[in-house]
Amino acid sequence: MLVLTRRAGESVMIGDTIVITVLEARGDVIRIGIQAPRDVQVHREEVYKELQDANREAASPTEDAVRALTEMLEPRKP
Repeated sequence: MLVLTRRAGESVMIGDTIVITVLEARGDVIRIGIQAPRDVQVHREEVYKELQDANREAASPTEDAVRALTEMLEPRKP
């Protein structure tokens, strides 16, 4: 992990297209601004984790769904 010290108004570049700027530091709360291309997703960590959990859950079939699909794929006995 890279650790940097920045003051209000100072920025950090990530690659050529992402700029993170410290807007304000007040006590233990820091406001930052992020400039990034529209195709780069930017989320707070807790939101990102919720999205990942929801995606994982949506991609995981239930036992009932697996059973129903298995029954549809089994060859029918004459």
